[in-house]
Amino acid sequence: MIEPSGRIPLRPLGKVLAARERGENTDVIEQENTRQRNHEINSCEHLKAKGRLVVLAAVFLCLYGVLVVRMGHLAASNPHEAQIQSIGSSIVAQRANIVDRRGRILATNLDTHSLYAETAHLTDPRRAADGLAKIFPDLKADKLYKEFTGKRKFLWIKKRISPEAYQAVHDLGDPGLRFGPREMRLYPNGKLAAHVLGGASFGREGVHSAEVIGVAGVEKTFDERLRSPASSANPLELSIDLSVQAAVESVLESGMSLLNAKGAAAILMDVNNGEIISLASLPDFDPNHRPKLPSSGDPGNSPLFNRAIQGVYELGSTFKIFAIAQALELNLVSPETTINVSGPLRWGKFKIRDFHNYGSELSVKKVISKSSNIGTARIAQEIGSSKQQNFLKSLGFFDIVPLEMVEASGGKPLLPKKWSELSTMTISYGHGLSATPLHLATAYAAIGNGGYKVTPTLQIQENQKYGERVISEKVAKQALTMLRSVVTEGTATMAEVPGYPVAGKTGTADKPSPTGRYYEDKVITNFAALFPANNPKYVLVVTMDEPEDNTGEEVRRTAGWTAVPVAAEIITRIAPLLGLRPQNNKDNLFRVLPAKMN
Repeated sequence: MIEPSGRIPLRPLGKVLAARERGENTDVIEQENTRQRNHEINSCEHLKAKGRLVVLAAVFLCLYGVLVVRMGHLAASNPHEAQIQSIGSSIVAQRANIVDRRGRILATNLDTHSLYAETAHLTDPRRAADGLAKIFPDLKADKLYKEFTGKRKFLWIKKRISPEAYQAVHDLGDPGLRFGPREMRLYPNGKLAAHVLGGASFGREGVHSAEVIGVAGVEKTFDERLRSPASSANPLELSIDLSVQAAVESVLESGMSLLNAKGAAAILMDVNNGEIISLASLPDFDPNHRPKLPSSGDPGNSPLFNRAIQGVYELGSTFKIFAIAQALELNLVSPETTINVSGPLRWGKFKIRDFHNYGSELSVKKVISKSSNIGTARIAQEIGSSKQQNFLKSLGFFDIVPLEMVEASGGKPLLPKKWSELSTMTISYGHGLSATPLHLATAYAAIGNGGYKVTPTLQIQENQKYGERVISEKVAKQALTMLRSVVTEGTATMAEVPGYPVAGKTGTADKPSPTGRYYEDKVITNFAALFPANNPKYVLVVTMDEPEDNTGEEVRRTAGWTAVPVAAEIITRIAPLLGLRPQNNKDNLFRVLPAKMN
């Protein structure tokens, strides 16, 4: 008999007693009862097992769903560099290479080792210290021994070592001297293009890995892009031409030595798109062993100082063409207009003089070719301060040049606190406003390309990249003709390069002293050149700091004797490298100049 609760009793007493009264066998009843009870138990266990399988299947389905969603999220997200979580974490991404415009390596990576000591494992600290001092002459044995026997358990010895040094340390055989893997930045060309590249160093580092980060130049500007795993296989391509850069630096260094100059700089730029083909500053440095910033003295004397984009100088008579171009634009003069150049020109207690006596009158063209301060100042008076400021601002002389180098932010022009009529006159011939050689190259590019402003860049541009028009095409052509006359009959005759007609302007400016006055025997000289003159493709600016030509009876410091011959030699060397074909210097200058530029 089944109980009201539905459970089957272990022994059906009621049925057994009734069966005994009837004289029947009770074993059959008990066996049937046992079978029913076992069946009930099996059915219950089966249901429990089936339920567990359903729950387990649901759990696995959920986990699989989470995994699929996470994988989909990772696939759709942008890749990023994994952050170091601890001092021993490994840095997987390799820093991308930097190459020139032809794909030649400027900066790459090299696997090397670091050297450190676990002092508790040093078997012979004295021998280890003496051995390391012999391998690395900059280390002191006594200092190392003191550190090895002190309280420190871990000690960096060298952040990177050469394979030869690695073997020498290994041969010391001390188990407390240990090595860690390192990826170092290598500049295979040494000093070449050092100021452009800047350099790299270690950031966060541990025993088994270290970050390589940019500290200056394009290495710092493009640091995030160079470190990105997504870009590690794609090199950063610069507009620099390695062959041209080598030629420019070689000539500039020789010129600096021959002229006893304190420093020098050169910029070569495409006038149509602003691509910088070469940028050099001397003295320079080897980015493989970048020196430390000076803690005292004049920062401008450091080899880390980039004179081409950080050097803010009065640029002398190279400014005269801007005053003339603006006067032509305003129809105040024509190239043949005669200007009174009798002097000195007085303004209050100040006197403006010319380097030579040019008589009483010169044509506007001769004012440029002979480089008359008086003639330029008189023209600037006609223009006026307000218009002069607007024009120079349009050429970029009021702002920092936005070049892809962190150092460019230091090249902010120095403007007069009060722009008086005297300021207008002196600025017209390059005194009273200071800017960088890069500013000068940018402004001259506008004359070379027919009147359009361009933005200098270290990245390759696919097409011409003109900005706003700053002067008309007619005035650009007239200005170019006058700049050509400076080379053929003016102050830059030494810039005449056979086969490659050059147009340009010299500039010699007295160098300011720390007292606020000017040195009597120290100058900054510049030559801004456009070539080929009949259809300019490039602008070259050469700057010399405190040059002196001692080959004659008297010391000569003017740009015509210093910056000009250096620039001429640079053009002679690089013109064939740039693919320019020699031509007749006396040909009609403008037969190939486009009638209209968009």
